[in-house]
Amino acid sequence: MSAEPGPAAPSRVEPGIEPRLGAFDASMVVVSLVIGIGIFRTPALVAASTGREGLFFAAWAACGVVSLMGALTYAEIGSRLPRTGGYYRVVAEAYHPALAFMLNWAQAVVQGAGAAGVSFIGAEYLLALFLPPEGRTPETIRAGALMLMVALLVLNFLGIRTGARTQNVLSVLKIAMIVGVALSAALVWGVDTMEMTGPRLPPATPGSLIAAAVACFYTYGGYQNAMNLGGDVRNPRRNLPLSICGGMLMVVALYLLVNTAYVAALGMKAVAGSKLVAADLAWLALGPAGARVVSLLIFLSAAGFVNATILQMPRGYYAMAEDGGLPRVFLRVNPRTQVQEVGLLFFAATMLLPAFWLGSFEKLLNYVMFTDGLSLAVVASTLFVLRRRGTGEGQPGLFRMPLYPLLPAVFMACLTAVSLRVLLTETRLSLAGLGILLAGWPLFRLARRATGAAR
Repeated sequence: MSAEPGPAAPSRVEPGIEPRLGAFDASMVVVSLVIGIGIFRTPALVAASTGREGLFFAAWAACGVVSLMGALTYAEIGSRLPRTGGYYRVVAEAYHPALAFMLNWAQAVVQGAGAAGVSFIGAEYLLALFLPPEGRTPETIRAGALMLMVALLVLNFLGIRTGARTQNVLSVLKIAMIVGVALSAALVWGVDTMEMTGPRLPPATPGSLIAAAVACFYTYGGYQNAMNLGGDVRNPRRNLPLSICGGMLMVVALYLLVNTAYVAALGMKAVAGSKLVAADLAWLALGPAGARVVSLLIFLSAAGFVNATILQMPRGYYAMAEDGGLPRVFLRVNPRTQVQEVGLLFFAATMLLPAFWLGSFEKLLNYVMFTDGLSLAVVASTLFVLRRRGTGEGQPGLFRMPLYPLLPAVFMACLTAVSLRVLLTETRLSLAGLGILLAGWPLFRLARRATGAAR
């Protein structure tokens, strides 16, 4: 990080939305945007791809460093344009509102489906505490996921501060859970992990790290969406970069800690063969009761991710509606609760509808990563445009990332490589994501014509 924090900078606040979130609130949003339940599922995918402890940890560390580069990139973008719906706004101002709409349209669909998928996994963990295996049918899991989503939507309808307080509690519980899981490894230190079962690990190849990066970047992703809270954070030119970078540093440290615990306690083969690695570690260290506690906490972790997504996505719709990309009804903000009720209802539909047809976690991961990789690379590239135009220059407290332009260029190259990897290995899913992205163009033109904002 560079540049000492300056005095409070006057930031543009969108009409009808008052900044009510502090730096801690925003940091906790970042933590929960990143730490969903991926860290309790993706280690198996990374271990199976890398096959060796050294490469396993190298993948997590390297992707953590690249994600920090992305956090710094987005921190400067958010500092230069600290506005509600910053993710959309920056692309619209740097390139064209049509491209911004297409990216945000794709993200809206992907984020909704992703949140629904996390809700399903959270419901599986929760139902495992109360129902025998034969009772955990697809129908009961679907009902549990829908109940979780509806409950969090109701909390966020009560007001943004209510949603933020819920987020803070869930984030603190999530951090405590990860640290607790890591510390539990000390109880089984010295156990002969060679006796643990698991698949035969593949030999390390040049493509192993790229394959592992798909799962790692998925697990590290989400911090960029905190840009959409720019209009909700007090003193955003100072607090927003601090929140994004501080939150990411905490995430990287927690991920390395918990992966060290997984491997030390279970061994690489067991990690590669376990889809519920945290519960397996807890069972080994603490017995069935410990596994049940961890399962409950993982459910809360899933709830935290879904709540963070619900909290920030409607802000992107607000900016899209300002530019005529969505009907002006999306500009309505409840003056008492500061809730965008229409935007929240729209995102609810993108969550609840896919809940009836969502596929496996592995398929979801690849679908999300293809669209996300391309979208994040495009948004990151806007920093070059903002710098060239001098956007935000002269403002007190402006954040400037170090080692520009090297760091954003490396970040963009890595994300592009991940998207190409998914395109080659999951072509059908990638083409589906591309189709959703391209469908945003006619939708944008129709919306502009309907609102009289065609250009």
